Amino acid sequence: MMLRICILMSLALGLQAQIFTLSRDQVMKYTADNPYDRFPDGRPKVPDALLEKCKGLSIEEVWAVVKERNFNHQFAGDFKIMHPEMKLVGRAVTVQFMPMRPDLQKASDPNTGGNGPRIAGHQRFIDSLQPGDVAVVDLFGKVEGGTIVGDNLATAIWNATKTGLVVDGAIRDAEGIFPMGMPVYYKGVHPSALDYQSVMLTGVNVPVKIGEATVMPGDVVFGDRGGLYFIPPALVKEVVDKAEVTHIHDEWTKMKFATGKYKSSDIYPSPHDPALKQEYQEYLKQHLGK
Repeated sequence: MMLRICILMSLALGLQAQIFTLSRDQVMKYTADNPYDRFPDGRPKVPDALLEKCKGLSIEEVWAVVKERNFNHQFAGDFKIMHPEMKLVGRAVTVQFMPMRPDLQKASDPNTGGNGPRIAGHQRFIDSLQPGDVAVVDLFGKVEGGTIVGDNLATAIWNATKTGLVVDGAIRDAEGIFPMGMPVYYKGVHPSALDYQSVMLTGVNVPVKIGEATVMPGDVVFGDRGGLYFIPPALVKEVVDKAEVTHIHDEWTKMKFATGKYKSSDIYPSPHDPALKQEYQEYLKQHLGK
């Protein structure tokens, strides 16, 4: 753990020249509603136990709460999905790329002026990842030259996080990545490497755009076959609690349909008969918190 923290601090120091890098205080300011602990870089640390409960959610259950709370740009669809049978759940670590501009590229290069080995910016980022992190990479939809990882760096991400990867851009070596069993959300596959003559790293742990969603460091990343949701930490418990009620409701409703005694309008979305209402309320009370 101490090694991870040291890597994080080294990464932060190495990226001081970056144009868009939030300090710890800035991250805390822009995630002020976070009710949980934080990482050394200021990122919200939604508890592991709550992340585990998120694995039982669906996109629709997340949408019901997040949309109600007026977070209207947290969903991203239209991604290719590697291993859609698996849920992707973890804490967002964000990375932003932009089309390369020479003067900005030179000023933001963390290797400039250093005497050590030249390390690509995205590898510095990968080296900082911890268990439970999800790398969320804004590569502005670029495919050729926008391949954030091949099978080697994907292996590094998987071993470090055991979660997955989101890239609004591309991957390469799909045949090598697939057997890992890692959920990956991506726009395309291309044999080219990440092209630093075409793109430049402009931020780590900053707000990024993924599809139509705005993502903050520490958001809970939730992905299933339906797409991706980026849940603000302050809403995670509410999402989980309301989903528990929905699961019980759906279980009871389907159980009643299975008897063959009821039409859909008798019990869905809620029962009309007072006796059935009472039966449902007792069922809900018995099963909540189990």
